[in-house]
Amino acid sequence: MSEWLLEVEDLKTYFSSQKSFFGHNSGSIKAVDGVSFQLKKGETLGIVGESGCGKSTTGRSILRLIKPTSGSIKFEGVEVTGLSQGELRKLRKRMQLVFQDPYASLNPRMSVYSILEEALSVRNQNTNRMERREQVLELLQLVGLNPNQADKYPHEFSGGQRQRIGIARALAVQPSLIIADEPVSALDVSIQAQILNLLKDLQESLDLTFIFISHDLSVIRHFSDRIAVMYLGGIVEISRKDQLFSKPYHPYSQALMSAVLKLDPTKKSERIILHGDVPNPSNPPRGCTFHPRCSHCMEICKTERPKAIEVEPGHFVSCYLYKQP
Repeated sequence: MSEWLLEVEDLKTYFSSQKSFFGHNSGSIKAVDGVSFQLKKGETLGIVGESGCGKSTTGRSILRLIKPTSGSIKFEGVEVTGLSQGELRKLRKRMQLVFQDPYASLNPRMSVYSILEEALSVRNQNTNRMERREQVLELLQLVGLNPNQADKYPHEFSGGQRQRIGIARALAVQPSLIIADEPVSALDVSIQAQILNLLKDLQESLDLTFIFISHDLSVIRHFSDRIAVMYLGGIVEISRKDQLFSKPYHPYSQALMSAVLKLDPTKKSERIILHGDVPNPSNPPRGCTFHPRCSHCMEICKTERPKAIEVEPGHFVSCYLYKQP
């Protein structure tokens, strides 16, 4: 058996763009353009990058909530991209998504009990009503909520409590992989820490594997084992979090890390300011997509896309500043 729970190879997800006011079609939007990575069981991979870089589309493509244009996604050794809807329905019991917005992800017409019971019935249709009731109460306790609140509706809970309900719903089908898409960005800072600690505890007790998507470097650093830095649909650098924060190689990663607040005032570092805007994903630059904003840009960067190379054990970067194979 493979040592990897999840293997993503050259994943591409393009969207057809709508015609403009004058009838021109600008082509396809390359939301995800050649993403590759592997994930071990029990590990957390953080995906970080600016808004619009393709983080969420990558997560939804892995779950096949969005159909990928091309590439390979293997989960527990099974190729996901060619599965039928019926086969996907069975597989999704092993893969779940925790949404960003706890206010929009729960049905306001359903009680918390009904929301969780519905998820439990997907996992096992042979249980009776009394057994499912006990399981719902157990799930609420697992995520730190009072079981006596099971018959309340989502609007009666705070944002942090709603996110706990969303986490309980994801756990109801006993998944091995959870994709958490900005799960704390809509919450107050004090509540963010509680949710992150809850996810950590659940990971240890239930042997969960996470893909954690965020634009917040401090959150990513706290929760992840490895980190993938995305820019304009592609991964430019991926490594263990200690490697990335201590010595980022890619110029884009260096700019991101320079913006992180330093706790030690004696360690001063110069803030790297990126000039220009992120290019339009419907018309990305040739070669390295970062080259229009890169101060180290060379001629080859403008014409050929760099390959990912291993600069240190387990540390990969896509940049011509480092020797290409």
